[in-house]
Amino acid sequence: MENMEHNNEELLLTKDGLEKLENELHHLRTVKRKDIAARIKEAISYGDITDNSEYEDAKNEQAFIEGRIITLEKMLRRARLLEKTDGDNRHVALGSVVKLKDLKTDLESEYTIVSTAEADPAGKKISNESPVGKALLGLTIGDEVEVKVPAGTIKYKIEDVH
Repeated sequence: MENMEHNNEELLLTKDGLEKLENELHHLRTVKRKDIAARIKEAISYGDITDNSEYEDAKNEQAFIEGRIITLEKMLRRARLLEKTDGDNRHVALGSVVKLKDLKTDLESEYTIVSTAEADPAGKKISNESPVGKALLGLTIGDEVEVKVPAGTIKYKIEDVH
């Protein structure tokens, strides 16, 4: 994600991903900025700030928050809402929810294909640039695919796409 933040390419986001970034930005601007300003004011009230670790911590957090605000603003300026077209629910694309069957274990799993900015493997959202996400793009129900992952090679069958 780091290198994406510094270029001017369009950033495709699902509706949920866009809302998540907008909500984070709003929270940083309205809540976190006020909290950190209060912490800095309190730390200054203790007197000499040259050896004041509370003041240093607060200033470092303030710098982090301001940096994150700038990053989010840049991402949102480049953001384009991804809308999956009704006519192409059969092929895997950004925004698709894909039901996969591991052909070795017969275990089924379901993932949403998203941009790298909103990837969250624990939340079953995989990046279109990840090995599995990249391998699935353009495929359709019934297709089988082998994916090289750090643990080896996994063979999947696409059970459903919606």
